[in-house]
Amino acid sequence: MSRTLLLPAVAVLVASGCTGGRDRADLLIVGGTVITMDSARRIIDDGAVAIAGDRIVAVGTTQELRGRFRARETMDAARKIVMPGLIDGHGHAGHGLLKTLGTDIGRWNGAAERMYARGSTPAFWEADALLTGLERLKGGVTTSLTLFGGGDNVYRTDDSRYAEAYLGAIQDVGVRWFLAVGPRRGPFPRTWTHWEGDGETPRDVEVSFDQQMAVSDSLIAKWDGAAEGRIRMAVVFPTHNPSSDTLTGAALQELKDQAKAARDLSKRHGVFFVQDGHTRGTIRFANDELSLLGPDAIFSHATELTEDEIQLVARTGTRIVHNPSAIFSIRGRNPTTELLDAGAVVMLGSDGPAPDRSYDMFRHMFQATRYHRFHFRDTRVLPAGKVLELVTIDAAKALGLENELGSLEVGKKADVVLVDWYQPHLVPMNMPVYRLVYFANAADVATVIVGGRVLMRDRRVLTVTEGDVLAMAQRETEAAMRRAGLDSLTRMPEGFWGRSRLPR
Repeated sequence: MSRTLLLPAVAVLVASGCTGGRDRADLLIVGGTVITMDSARRIIDDGAVAIAGDRIVAVGTTQELRGRFRARETMDAARKIVMPGLIDGHGHAGHGLLKTLGTDIGRWNGAAERMYARGSTPAFWEADALLTGLERLKGGVTTSLTLFGGGDNVYRTDDSRYAEAYLGAIQDVGVRWFLAVGPRRGPFPRTWTHWEGDGETPRDVEVSFDQQMAVSDSLIAKWDGAAEGRIRMAVVFPTHNPSSDTLTGAALQELKDQAKAARDLSKRHGVFFVQDGHTRGTIRFANDELSLLGPDAIFSHATELTEDEIQLVARTGTRIVHNPSAIFSIRGRNPTTELLDAGAVVMLGSDGPAPDRSYDMFRHMFQATRYHRFHFRDTRVLPAGKVLELVTIDAAKALGLENELGSLEVGKKADVVLVDWYQPHLVPMNMPVYRLVYFANAADVATVIVGGRVLMRDRRVLTVTEGDVLAMAQRETEAAMRRAGLDSLTRMPEGFWGRSRLPR
């Protein structure tokens, strides 16, 4: 498959020396409605952003910056909203090729287990990375955190070649990516299927906890900070629920030992520690029994928390990802407002595009407003400005990047998104933050810049060939479904038509 690789950005720094009385810039974006998300939350009509190398060097009015800068390229942002790149705090690798499979009949988790552990090859993970990287890019998501697998904590770290293929593809797309690797849920050893030769010859392999940890260690050592810092790594460890898991005696001690090993790995490399699927009781258990909380820990979902757990999260600085569109959020509520009021750091996440969602963070912003307003029966809850913070500056803080990302400010990385709001569903062009949170969608994103590099211009992606990506994703999905024996799950279930609900 052909890919267009990124050319190095020309590092023209803003001068102390200038040309013709003006400073130099690589890119000058002019004429837009600039939503800065800076400390003053400035919104600048007829605004402009100047970029040199990978950094923002000025934000102001078009008149001011045109007079100050001589730019190598000037980009007209008339009728566009100019804003920081969106941040998705939680997703899953592999989910892009597993959309809706088995979800209506309660077999989605099992399908993920078979697909990831039994049916996937390096090409499968490469295809997923290209597809989901492309989807995020086209939706203005410039930074994301992704777990390397999912379902019931199935993380494909039995061999490094899977993540190598995945990360190489992400590097080509050009967006920023945190990839969380670690051991799957026990008991160990666990069986994985390796497809040899032509990808049609299976070989089952028993893999221990220590083997998965060793692979994860090597991946973090190699990839954290790669691609000019655009790729970062993290450690993921399964969440355990004391109300449903058997956690006594030797089993509890084994879990403690494994949790300590995973936590030590994250601390040794100085990367985030991530857990998926927290709910009532699990955060208290993770703190009291496993010592996992802290400002370098990111916990997703976190539904039905007690007041004690809310205060514990805030006191320890543990980061929370709220995924308002996830199935987890149907089964229980994330107390986002209560967490925020307690001083906790919260960001929004998509939870990936499976079984029934997308990477469209505009969709998840809107969902967040309805979700919590319905709970309180109060339209004042989660104003649009707060929701936009949860996918920009607050999310950057959650990832420890508030000095680099999340707002359009001098000195920060030039991750910039242009949204076309001269469209029927967005006009009249007033109240731009409201338009973004309540009306916009991923298809409204026109241009995306990451680190000063234009990755998409007027909806045309410049880093990978979109048609090739889509064809590869289709091909690899069909092959993986065949290998895993999941083709039957594409059929519509009984009761799909003409009934108010599906039968159990």
